[in-house]
Amino acid sequence: MMKWRQYVQKGLVILPPYLWLLVFFLVPFLIVFGISLTEPKIAQPPYSDIVTAEDGRWNIILDFSNYLWLLGDELYPAALLNSLNIAFWSTCLCILIGFPMAWFIAKAPTGRRNLYLMLVVLPSWTSFLIRIYAWMGILRSQGPLNQCLMALGIIDSPLRILNTEVAVYIGIVYCYLPFFILPLYSHLIKLDGRLLDAAADLGAGTVTRFVTIVLPLAMQGVIAGGLLVFIPIVGEFVVPELLGGSNVLMIGKVLWTEFFANRDWPVASAVATVLLVMLLLPIILLQRFQDLKSTDQRGQ
Repeated sequence: MMKWRQYVQKGLVILPPYLWLLVFFLVPFLIVFGISLTEPKIAQPPYSDIVTAEDGRWNIILDFSNYLWLLGDELYPAALLNSLNIAFWSTCLCILIGFPMAWFIAKAPTGRRNLYLMLVVLPSWTSFLIRIYAWMGILRSQGPLNQCLMALGIIDSPLRILNTEVAVYIGIVYCYLPFFILPLYSHLIKLDGRLLDAAADLGAGTVTRFVTIVLPLAMQGVIAGGLLVFIPIVGEFVVPELLGGSNVLMIGKVLWTEFFANRDWPVASAVATVLLVMLLLPIILLQRFQDLKSTDQRGQ
């Protein structure tokens, strides 16, 4: 009787997150995947039915030509590779900038940590779109950034920053940096300072202590923050559209074009499905690796 009660209690605990994933992830994914196996039509909705009834018989029609179309057209692989490239380097920039900031906040006096965390989160209180429009004004040829650089004598003529990949990197790092700092901070705050003191007493320098103690203990936070940044950047649409213009091609813009301009929902759904599968695989492999590592540590 006690075992059944424990099973019921565990089931009630894990039921809400599983229901959440079922309703808000699995069901929408299956809908999008189903649309990707249809043909485009000039109708409402703009795609054919998968299941049809004819002469009292049910027919299932699956069309995989949309996925073949993605392989045959250079636009989609190029957009996907460029999105992965921008997401990778943007994540690296977030790590380089965010790690010192998270470390500074974690080592700050207790009374000031909440203030510093609020300053990190404070820009998020403003609309995402308004912040991007603000960067458009800052980065334009006659904007404050160019005016400041010219006033300091660093440049003689305005730099062309807006509608370039540089502007996209600036906007993405600015918008997603808090998503890296917060999970990393939660790991760094738990780091035992006595380990660093002991290493210093044994003669370890600053670099050695960072590489051998801080970095390994903070690696899970770096990975968690990196995934929180990398995954949404791959499908980013607003930043490259407003700051990169037509010069920056990313998969999010291709999806928007296929859905709303071309109204080719099957092809757009195929692109979304491929993108989602590509992002899920490394997450699953990483989770599997961490589970194996945790099992080995418990075994030792």
